[in-house]
Amino acid sequence: MKILAFDTSTEYCSTALCHDGGIVRREICAERRHSELLLPMIQDALAEAGLQLSDLDGLAFGAGPGSFTGLRIACGVAQGLALASGLPVIGISTLEAIAQQNTHDKIVVAIDARMSEIYHAAYIRQNGFWKVVSEPALFQPRHAPALPGAGWMACGSGFNVYAEQLQAIYRDSLMEIRGDQYPHAQEIAQLAAVRSLDEFCTDPAQAVPVYIRNKVALKESER
Repeated sequence: MKILAFDTSTEYCSTALCHDGGIVRREICAERRHSELLLPMIQDALAEAGLQLSDLDGLAFGAGPGSFTGLRIACGVAQGLALASGLPVIGISTLEAIAQQNTHDKIVVAIDARMSEIYHAAYIRQNGFWKVVSEPALFQPRHAPALPGAGWMACGSGFNVYAEQLQAIYRDSLMEIRGDQYPHAQEIAQLAAVRSLDEFCTDPAQAVPVYIRNKVALKESER
């Protein structure tokens, strides 16, 4: 399938266009310029591939969890492009996109959610697809769920920011830690490309972010 994917869930802004076995990628540390940079990056990727939106099979975006503002930007662009082109669209978990970067088959992902919490999920690869072992959820690091067995690879910024707490929980489960991984559009495109088009939304309004957390800051009494 020809899939255009993009992600703005972190400080990075990335796009990826999968077509005919190849991929065109763009990525930049956008800080707070995602809304300014994303559409030109998409146009540039399409131009390099010699394609129009109408040539594609679908759109994919990093649905979350991640930055609230970033998730809204990616979702808004996905909805707008889908509405203009009639293309189906799918949201892909940013945690699964991190797992997809690795060749190992047992991945636990934890990314820093701020406010002394992490976004967490665990996956096992079976027959080329990721099976969810621990659903994406929000935890305080000391309450991260246990993992079955050993031989897990730990990925994501949570293992850097909360290294002591998470390693205390997982010391007997982990084989390696890669705390510098974050979501990329390339893996979002890969994950979307192996999905059935039946899993894509034909109504752009059904493509929504996955926030997990419902607040963006602590109250004075919670600090």
